[in-house]
Amino acid sequence: MKALIPGAVFIGLRTVRRNQRARSLEYGFLKQLVIFRGFIDARSYEHVIRKEIKNVHLSVHPPTGRIRVAAPQRMTLEVLRVFAIAKLPWIKKQQKRLREQERETPREYIDRESHYVWGSRYLLKVVEGDEKPSVEISGRQLLLRVRRDTSSERREAILEEWQRELLHAAIPPLIAKWQKLMNTRVNRYFVQRMKTKWGSCNHRAATIRLNTDLARKPRECLEYIVVHEMVHLL
Repeated sequence: MKALIPGAVFIGLRTVRRNQRARSLEYGFLKQLVIFRGFIDARSYEHVIRKEIKNVHLSVHPPTGRIRVAAPQRMTLEVLRVFAIAKLPWIKKQQKRLREQERETPREYIDRESHYVWGSRYLLKVVEGDEKPSVEISGRQLLLRVRRDTSSERREAILEEWQRELLHAAIPPLIAKWQKLMNTRVNRYFVQRMKTKWGSCNHRAATIRLNTDLARKPRECLEYIVVHEMVHLL
């Protein structure tokens, strides 16, 4: 088999059963994309995912810029090749943006560590004692009250639960506001950790899911994501 595009390095494919071969062809296709003329390396790709969808969804994920393609079941590999090759400049731009993006250092949940609440920066103040664990804002400090010898993992869990409470207080009024304006209905919402998305929508169940990290962003960001997901229900 020849390389798909000039300058691409061909990744050999061994003969396998028919359905496995189709999947292997897709793997090789994406490998060619990511090593084409300076695209990071083969770790940047993820296989093509076939779904019962109408359109192709191409995404580039942090932190390495890996590529993920969700394609309709009926779409041939040749059509998918043309689509992805046309998107090469966009892929490279997104990967460059991710490489240049500042990364937060891992949190240790210790004194004077920076944390964000609704887009504002606060310095963490850990208060150890025998009181029930709690979190509150005091001036420019984020007070985290914990019992003595509480691990960093437990401190993280306490802070995340507090973030969930903030979101559970903020989300229902936003949904109520936009249900009237958009003439639609959200049956239920969920708040959870999400690695690669700010939100998602199940239009059949009329439910939306929102990332717990939205409590760290400005309130306008939360409202934008809520509206964005509700648009899928129209």
